[in-house]
Amino acid sequence: MVDAYLTSARPVPSKEVAELPEIEWAPSTVRAELAALEAAGFLTHPHTSAGRIPTDTGYRRYVDALLAAGTTPAESRLEMQLSQLRREVEEAMRETTAALARVTDLVAMATAPAPSAAAATIHRVEVLQLAPNRVVVIAIASSGDVARRVFEFDRPVDRGLVAWASSYLNESISGLGVGARMIATRLTDPELGRSEAEFVGTLGTAFTELERDAGADLYVDGASRLLSEQHLPDLPRADELMTALERRADVLRMLRSSIDESSVFLWIGGENPQPELRSVSVIGANYGLAHRNLGAVGVVGPLRMDYATAIASVRVAARELSRYFETVYDG
Repeated sequence: MVDAYLTSARPVPSKEVAELPEIEWAPSTVRAELAALEAAGFLTHPHTSAGRIPTDTGYRRYVDALLAAGTTPAESRLEMQLSQLRREVEEAMRETTAALARVTDLVAMATAPAPSAAAATIHRVEVLQLAPNRVVVIAIASSGDVARRVFEFDRPVDRGLVAWASSYLNESISGLGVGARMIATRLTDPELGRSEAEFVGTLGTAFTELERDAGADLYVDGASRLLSEQHLPDLPRADELMTALERRADVLRMLRSSIDESSVFLWIGGENPQPELRSVSVIGANYGLAHRNLGAVGVVGPLRMDYATAIASVRVAARELSRYFETVYDG
C-alpha cells in the first residue's frame, strides 16, 4: 500500500490493492482491512471517494519495517562516491553532502566535529520573481549556508532585469569568499547602467547573511532541490522548510539532540522537534570513532520519499565518514 503511493503519488484505491499479485484476499476483505488500518490511524484519504494515503503513523510503521528488514538497496551507489574521501575535513564534509544529495535527490546535511578554518565561498545565486513587484534572492555558499531574502519594490520589476541579475551575480561573484571585499566591488561596478546598478545594489544585502553564518559547522547540499517541480507538489509548506534550513543553530541543535543514537534515527512529520519541519521527514545517522560519536549526517525530504534508498544512503554516508575520521585522528 505505502509502496504503491510512494511510486504513484496518488491515493491508492482498495481495488488496486486487491489486484496486486501478492494479495490473495477477496476485494471485500481488502476493503475491510484498509478500513481497519484507517480506523487505527495508519491511513487516511483526501475525500470520501478517493483512495487512501499513509499518515505520519503509517509512514512510521512502514519505516520501522524497513529498518527491521535491514535492506540497503543504495549502498553500492553511494559507497563509490564516498570511498575516495582522503582530503581535508571541510572537503570531506562537502563531498559527503554532495554525494548524499545526488543519490537521494533530497536535501543532505552533515555536522562537522569542529568548525572548519577554511573560508566559505559563494557557490550559486538564484534570483526569482514571486510577483510583479516582489523578488526573492537565494544565495548558497560552498559550506551549504543558505541565505534567502525577499525584496518588495514600489513598482513592478521588469522580468528581463530579474533574469539578467541572476546571470550577472553568478558570473560576477561565484567562487568569491563570503565576506570578501571583491563582492562589494562587483555589486558597485561603475560600468553598469543606472537601473541595473540600483537593482543589484538592493539585492546585495542578501549576501551579508551568508557572511554572518560563515564558519558554522553545518554543511547542507541540495537546498535548491526543494524548488524543483518534482518535489514542490509534496511540499505544501516549502517556504517554512527553507526558513527552517536557514536557522542553522536550530538545525544543529536538532541533529545534536540525537548524538547518542547508535543507529539510524528518523523524525516523520509531527515527530520533528523543529516545528517548521513537521511537514517533512528527517533521516539521520551518527558517525565517529569506536568510543564516541563526532557528528551526524542525514537527509530532509517530503513525507512521500524513497525511504529505503534514503535510509541505506545515510547509513553508508555515516560509515564512510567514520572511516575517514579514523584516519584523521590516527594520522
